[in-house]
Amino acid sequence: MTDKSPVLLTTERLHLMLLPPDSAERVLAYHVANKDHLGPVSPARPATFFSTAYWRTRLAQDREDFRYDVSLRVFLLLKGQPLALAPVIGNATLAHIRRGPLQAADLGYGLDHRHEGKGLMTEALRAFCDFAFGAMGLHRLQANHLPENLRSAAVLRRLGFIPEGYARDFLLINGQWRDHVLTSLVAPAEPGIRGGH
Repeated sequence: MTDKSPVLLTTERLHLMLLPPDSAERVLAYHVANKDHLGPVSPARPATFFSTAYWRTRLAQDREDFRYDVSLRVFLLLKGQPLALAPVIGNATLAHIRRGPLQAADLGYGLDHRHEGKGLMTEALRAFCDFAFGAMGLHRLQANHLPENLRSAAVLRRLGFIPEGYARDFLLINGQWRDHVLTSLVAPAEPGIRGGH
């Protein structure tokens, strides 16, 4: 890898990392392998989304966005392989970071369909939320899911996210306005104390 990641989190089985532009091929391979799995639950993607050029530019932009405290996108890599070679098996994002009296961000995530059902997303997001509340100093994380996405609902429940409402026609997905369940998690009063631990 050409340069050191400003964010590298480690869990029992995973590394969560802000990847450099030279990882574009690995990120593209993840998205191509999960096109049918993640596509139907994702907002519209640019025409060039499934190209190395797009991901090279996007990964460079991700670093700028983190530097300017706009967002943070990390990718999940299985431990046991060199960081520069490990395939991407998922992603997690803190988008729309708001500071001032709010100190909040929107949490998004996705996992390779071949790695579902092993608790990897819960493991990854627990570390990611701890980083958001600790190192980043955020107070509130919001996560929304389609009502029928029971896997996502279960992950959020395990992490202590609380349902806060139901938003009609919330997000344009696959050409249709879709309802979403709105949930949130607030920073623990003391470090390390939160539901789901």
